[in-house]
Amino acid sequence: MTPGLALAALLALVAVATLAGLVWLKTTGRVRVRSDDAVTVVRPVDVETTRAFGERATLLQFSTEFCTFCPATRRLLTSLARQRDGVVHVDVDLTRLPEVARRFAVLQTPTTLVLDHRGAVRARIGGPPNPRALESELARLLGEDHVHA
Repeated sequence: MTPGLALAALLALVAVATLAGLVWLKTTGRVRVRSDDAVTVVRPVDVETTRAFGERATLLQFSTEFCTFCPATRRLLTSLARQRDGVVHVDVDLTRLPEVARRFAVLQTPTTLVLDHRGAVRARIGGPPNPRALESELARLLGEDHVHA
């Protein structure tokens, strides 16, 4: 292989890796709001937890033992839940629960589902959540997004 061809191959590889990284950054952590016609209701038994869901909302985190971003996500969700009455953070470790991962189509961890007071999935976040976007969605769900004059 000539030096010019090797350099071109290297530049192409860098360009593809950069593009893949930009796509990943654009899509990870984004809050995807579920439409009313696609609502799934989740109960604690569905995710094999005995932890009660919140009276107003639940931040349901799916994690695994070796997830790099899960501890930071856990701290963020726990903090958000503590700031609001009736909101609970529930962390489900999928390491030994592949059937739960399949049921909820969890392809990456962390994955967070934002549930309303009935357990209906109102939003889904793949990867580490964007804190501002998550706070905004939670405020909208709880009716706290009105503007004060």
